[in-house]
Amino acid sequence: MSEERSLNFLEEIIENDLKSGKYTEIVTRFPPEPNGYLHLGHASAICLNFGLTKTFPGYTNLRFDDTNPVTEETEYVESIKADVKWLGFEWKHERYASDYFDTLFEYACKLIDLGLAYVDDLTPEQMAAQKGTPTEPGVNSPFRDRSIEENRDLFLRMKAGEFTDGTHTLRAKIDMAHINMLMRDPILYRIKHAHHHRTGDKWCIYPMYDFAHGQSDSIENITHSICTLEFVPHRELYDWLIDKLEIYPSHQYEFARRNINYTVTSKRKLLQLVQEGHVQGWDDPRMPTISGLRRRGYTPDSIREFCSRIGVAKRENMVDVGLLEFCVREHLNQIALRRMVVVDPLKVVITNHPGPVEMLSSENNPEAENGGHRSVPFSSEILIERTDFMENPPKKYFRLAPGQMVRLKSAYIIRCDEVIKDDNGEVLELRCTYFPESKSGSDTSGISVKGTLHWVSKAEAVPVELRLYDRLFSVEDPTDSEGDFKSFLNPDSLQVVKTAYAEPALATAVLSDRFQFLRLGYFVLDKDSTSEKLVFNKTVGLKDAWAKEAKKS
Repeated sequence: MSEERSLNFLEEIIENDLKSGKYTEIVTRFPPEPNGYLHLGHASAICLNFGLTKTFPGYTNLRFDDTNPVTEETEYVESIKADVKWLGFEWKHERYASDYFDTLFEYACKLIDLGLAYVDDLTPEQMAAQKGTPTEPGVNSPFRDRSIEENRDLFLRMKAGEFTDGTHTLRAKIDMAHINMLMRDPILYRIKHAHHHRTGDKWCIYPMYDFAHGQSDSIENITHSICTLEFVPHRELYDWLIDKLEIYPSHQYEFARRNINYTVTSKRKLLQLVQEGHVQGWDDPRMPTISGLRRRGYTPDSIREFCSRIGVAKRENMVDVGLLEFCVREHLNQIALRRMVVVDPLKVVITNHPGPVEMLSSENNPEAENGGHRSVPFSSEILIERTDFMENPPKKYFRLAPGQMVRLKSAYIIRCDEVIKDDNGEVLELRCTYFPESKSGSDTSGISVKGTLHWVSKAEAVPVELRLYDRLFSVEDPTDSEGDFKSFLNPDSLQVVKTAYAEPALATAVLSDRFQFLRLGYFVLDKDSTSEKLVFNKTVGLKDAWAKEAKKS
């Protein structure tokens, strides 16, 4: 355990359990439902469950909660496994709730035989009407006192497929006046004639989450079943079922989920964004999914660091997405290769450059201990950003202007001598002089300048497409309203630069590379790239532009 921070409450519980001898090792599980792609909220749960068994002796299972065949797909299973591995974690056992369907059915039969479960014929509407309120007790179902024999017969007939969906359920017989409404005869099994992604058509009855969850934990000898706070009311039923079935006593612990501003993490809402075409898929780089963050250029290290910084607590709060951006910016600063890319080019002719093309040396990453160098071509015709020139500049303008000098990154100092315009007065090109003795790394010119510009050699420039991503929503809490959350979509969340010009070193980029485009931000190669044109996604800016805007307002 690191001495740099104190233990969180779950770590304290586990440390005490190990010291007391209650356990010699701990077993946790990450139990996603395969009905969508994992998002940042899941990343926090992954880091917590797997992190605990990296800190303490034990292991973590990956268990898919596949009890609802209508919404689950193998595609989601594979994406979840890929995301967990990408984050840097390995599970000991890959399990599925469907692995236990036979055992869960036997457990249900045991409850029936104990007189603790019954088959109910009420419709969902009738059941809801009899549930009561937090201040008023519910009403017993007229089918609650069926005999054990009748209940077993009906349950077997449910399994055999004699009944249609919604006509019968198996309910626990607990207390319709219980203060915890989840304990008022909860449903344990329902009928669903649907094809399951693993068991096919073997089953037409499926356990409810509350029945499958605790029993699956018990079957796997999970010592610490970690859930979010929304499951606090469920813990009583979790314990009741384990107690009545007399099985391994797993125990549930709850922590507070972390809500992230400018973000939506509801699977239902994310699916809506995908299906309605507001984004280009689950891995759209604007999505808070792990696959979307990966495609945008986020690193596993930065997401793990973010999850570590937000910590584990017992109270919910809102986390600033700027912290996530800070974490990735800090990591990329250490590992990203520096490259020069010009977005809005202005041609510069170096009138005294003798030619041919000169190869200059430039650092790949000044922050890295052994970052190495690359060769950058320098010629008589280069491209700079149009915004780096001003014909009539204000005072303290340190970029290029008539008669003014600047340094070209890793190259030479140049002076603007002449401005060439078209008939409409638009600047077409600049004619400049360079000072050969001012070469970066061996400057003997004695000239002092305050501005440094990035640039590319015109003839060797590689055309690339840039996709400039921003936050998907324009308000801090898109769901804090009775209106449609999609009305808060940021219209500027994606801007595309069809043709920018890059130094030739970028032509060999691969998907795993991370880049800092000088003065532009951090970028990563996108999977849409072709041999004809490379496409780069902007991961994050060099500075927190949103914080700057917030100060203005």
